[in-house]
Amino acid sequence: MNTQDYDQALIGRFAPSPTGPLHFGTLLAALGSYLMAKKSAGRWMLRIEDLDQPRVVPGSADAMLYLLEELGFEWDGEVLYQSQRFGRYQEVLDVLRARGRLFDCSCSRREILASAPHPGEEGPIYPGTCRNGPQGGRSERAVRLRVKNETIIFKDMVLGRQVQNLEQQVGDFVLHRADGVFAYQLAVVVDDIDSGVTQVVRGADLLSSTPRQIYLYHCLESKLPEYLHLPLAFGQNDKKLSKRNGSFALIFRENGSSMLWRALDFLGQSPPAELFDWPAGELLAWGVENFQISKIPAQNRQITFS
Repeated sequence: MNTQDYDQALIGRFAPSPTGPLHFGTLLAALGSYLMAKKSAGRWMLRIEDLDQPRVVPGSADAMLYLLEELGFEWDGEVLYQSQRFGRYQEVLDVLRARGRLFDCSCSRREILASAPHPGEEGPIYPGTCRNGPQGGRSERAVRLRVKNETIIFKDMVLGRQVQNLEQQVGDFVLHRADGVFAYQLAVVVDDIDSGVTQVVRGADLLSSTPRQIYLYHCLESKLPEYLHLPLAFGQNDKKLSKRNGSFALIFRENGSSMLWRALDFLGQSPPAELFDWPAGELLAWGVENFQISKIPAQNRQITFS
């Protein structure tokens, strides 16, 4: 691990969830964020997103860190664990509540489904039932961020102009779940602000979350990072490669270099065929030296492993 201090302004990060082994989709996010940061001589930080403890697989975080090191990745500073930052997330919730941005919600998912005007990209659009106070007798309370009828517009570095009206397409969204778990949308923004992250590189499956995070940045009066969403890798069954898709949960100890070559190729960097068997660290260095953002494809792609 590289602990050297840097003066460069660019700070990127990689933030996997320890819910299973490192797989090809995770490698794409690690590689894309690493290449973007290191090509600009910036910092690359590593965060373990272990918010939802029941979903955490014991030992998976350490296994991912070990495999990343074997592949030649070097991160700057100490690894950040979200499970150690619950107090910080509560501080930010208290600030937002004092500013009148939050309200408690007693709606169950079934009630929201029944009353939502129409489905959004990630489920039912919250209809504002509890904006003026919790309705019904359910004692559990989620905490929602009150959104305004305004359009969020941002430019993704690969996918271009993105537009979303939060009120019409999402509704007031949860920052603290009724079961006591801090929401991803809150934690990721607070962590990135506190770490000084200036560039967020991740998979396109998180693109629809970005307007909510931008709105939260505005609420916290913080400067926005740049966003780049990478294409997703799909298997032959047209399902996104993930930890849940066991057949693609690849172990890299024996074939790490070939997987790294495939990841570079998937991201459009066209590594020469003769590099396929290079040591992983040398191949990663080649990737940094030859990286071109203009070559990253915007379209999701299918990939097979033989």
